[in-house]
Amino acid sequence: MCGLGVAACGGTAGSTVADQAGVAPAGAPQSRTAGAAVTAGQVSEPVAAAPSPPGKPLAGKVIVIDPGHNGGNYKHPEIINKQVNVLTKRKPCDTTGTATNDGYSEAAFTWDVSTRLAKVLRAEGATVKLTRKNNTSVGPCITQRAAIGNQAKADAAISIHGDGAPASGHGFHIIMPKKIDGPVDPVVNDSRKLGIAVRNAFHAGTGQAYSTYIGKNALDFRNDLGGLNLSSVPKIFIEVGNMRNAGDAARMKSATFRQQAADSLAKGVTNYLS
Repeated sequence: MCGLGVAACGGTAGSTVADQAGVAPAGAPQSRTAGAAVTAGQVSEPVAAAPSPPGKPLAGKVIVIDPGHNGGNYKHPEIINKQVNVLTKRKPCDTTGTATNDGYSEAAFTWDVSTRLAKVLRAEGATVKLTRKNNTSVGPCITQRAAIGNQAKADAAISIHGDGAPASGHGFHIIMPKKIDGPVDPVVNDSRKLGIAVRNAFHAGTGQAYSTYIGKNALDFRNDLGGLNLSSVPKIFIEVGNMRNAGDAARMKSATFRQQAADSLAKGVTNYLS
């Protein structure tokens, strides 16, 4: 989510609050790798799967979608810069995320893809919960994002991001958890299966290249992301593309590509749960 070799999907270390709403300071690539933070508000009660029409492939399944960052984060440095414990280190509650060079913010991108994905999954019978309700507020913190998935007893959870790596790199990658002697350990293997299913479906459905700058075959394993470390349900992050790369940015700004991304992510989740 960030730069070369930088932690993905959680904000790179030392990322700052943007001067513009949802837009990263010019020249400051921010990668979400550093984590998803806890925000204002209480953790919701467990989500029971709603009855679904017969014949729906995801009937009875609960899926949590975590749209990275939030459009109002830049207004509240006192919240997002607060340090939280992700078990392997302490990190900021959240970051502003990155943006394309012409100002299309990661927070806006992840919200758009996430709402499209939720619509597709619900049409397939799933009960879907998002970790935030809009793109105008702040947070939640990365720790809270994990807690939402845990309390929902999700069958699968996916955190959606756009990276802020050097402009020379392009492509997408999936981030999966490592064992840390913590709550994520029992679901590391299932998270890997989820990651591979989503990787395959996303590549086939969008034609997006594997990342040229991080991971191997679009797969990366991390132990520094709160959204993964604290998850007790199968969970992955996807860096859909590098928002600092002109080619990736052009695709990510396209509504057609964002719908393809949502459809492909839904296919990957469905393949995993099937």
